[in-house]
Amino acid sequence: MSFRQPLLALLLLASFLGGCATFDVPREPSQALPASSSSFGRSIQAQAAPYKGQSGFRLLSNSTEAFTARAELIRNAQSSLDLQYYIVHDGISTRMLVEEVLKAADRGVRVRILLDDTTSDGLDLIIATLAAHPNIQIRLFNPLHLGRSTGVTRAAGRLFNLSQQHRRMHNKLWLADNSAAIVGGRNLGDEYFDAEPNLNFTDIDMLSVGPVAEQLGHGFDQYWNSALSKPIEEFLSSKPSAKDLQNTRTRLEESLEETRKQNHALYQQLMTFTTHPRMDIWRRELIWAWNQALWDAPSKVLADGKPDPQLLLTTQLAPELRGVSKELMMISAYFVPGQPGLVYLTGRADAGVSVSLLTNSLEATDVPAVHGGYAPYRKALLEHGVKLYELRRQPGDNFGSGPHLFYSKSFRGSDSSLHSKAMIFDGKKAFIGSFNFDPRSVLWNTEVGVLVDSPELAAHVRELALQGMAPALSYEAKLQDGKVVWVTEDNGQMHTLTKEPGSWWRRFNAWFSTTVGLERML
Repeated sequence: MSFRQPLLALLLLASFLGGCATFDVPREPSQALPASSSSFGRSIQAQAAPYKGQSGFRLLSNSTEAFTARAELIRNAQSSLDLQYYIVHDGISTRMLVEEVLKAADRGVRVRILLDDTTSDGLDLIIATLAAHPNIQIRLFNPLHLGRSTGVTRAAGRLFNLSQQHRRMHNKLWLADNSAAIVGGRNLGDEYFDAEPNLNFTDIDMLSVGPVAEQLGHGFDQYWNSALSKPIEEFLSSKPSAKDLQNTRTRLEESLEETRKQNHALYQQLMTFTTHPRMDIWRRELIWAWNQALWDAPSKVLADGKPDPQLLLTTQLAPELRGVSKELMMISAYFVPGQPGLVYLTGRADAGVSVSLLTNSLEATDVPAVHGGYAPYRKALLEHGVKLYELRRQPGDNFGSGPHLFYSKSFRGSDSSLHSKAMIFDGKKAFIGSFNFDPRSVLWNTEVGVLVDSPELAAHVRELALQGMAPALSYEAKLQDGKVVWVTEDNGQMHTLTKEPGSWWRRFNAWFSTTVGLERML
């Protein structure tokens, strides 16, 4: 009896977690369509031809451009859209993009959407309804098979495979006709596009056209065709119908019309791409350069313990990290160097390299626990001459007179946070992507980015970093009598804080993550 009761309990729990029965879905492999299959792709090929293998790049460093670029690439797409994202949050900006994607599918564009299975609690049916369109396919990466209906059951389901469930696909990629791509740090959601009144992320994306887009298409194919990517329909008891899709489209149109009436200014701000398209202008502003598209192997998440270095993006980036000799500048929203990172950064600084970092302050970060992983390394980094700048929560109005593309108008709000990820090597090369300088990006999550060999582009990224490091926008952490202090500027006056800015709750979160040893998970 004592044996059968636990067995019965396990069976009941499995039934509870499993939810509805699912059905088998054919899982056909597919590849990125050639750029030459559309007139848009051919026009980019013709534009790139004189540069003999180089690709074209333009930073999208403010939220308005970032949204407009995505919407315009949908409108320009004629053969394919390949979208790969870690997080997709509902909101007006997402709904506008979804409506555009559906219109693209209507005109025959093949749409492949690959989502990490991290924030889809109870949303399988809604997501799958889009895939009822004959030209739209949606897959989930590293999905949880148990307890998908609610947050509570999903949390319980994770306990059955905890070692794999914290490993996520953190990639962000927007690819049109295999000829123009957007890479960078932005997920999809109003907080990334200056459309959320309570939280706005400052981020950097990069429009990348030509051969680099084809490289990124190969990377997308690796993830899409991986055994870890499952069709969304596998998690449903019945497949949504064409009528379900039509009903969803009707509700979508009604919600956008309601937004137009209730929040007209925001609606017009986001819809600028329909009246003042920018893609042709941006294509004339491209910086042409050699590049290398980098991504983690999708099988990285299957590693038992630390993954094989050959699977890692950081292994591909290592020659640049080792080779920097004069200046290394980093922008990392979440920064936890760990012992290997500490050894590397202090070693570079000791060798005479100017090393500087822009990250979030405790008061600005949206994940105080990560700050708890970073804070213990500050003193050692500063002792070796590494310069640390922590972006403030309320930067004030002293932005100076120059262009500040890195910051949106909402950055001055009380709930703004750095989300950017970039590195500049000796002022000659720049790396932009989804990669944070922390154990999670190095070891557990998969990432994607592009390394561009261009002093001109590197100078633009460097200028953005310097803007963020300005005293009116950031605290510079320094050592004073052996203790960390924070130097900043208010109303044109420099002053020094001896107590770290941040609420008691943020301090507790940061302290707790350090106390319980969460660093490896951050």
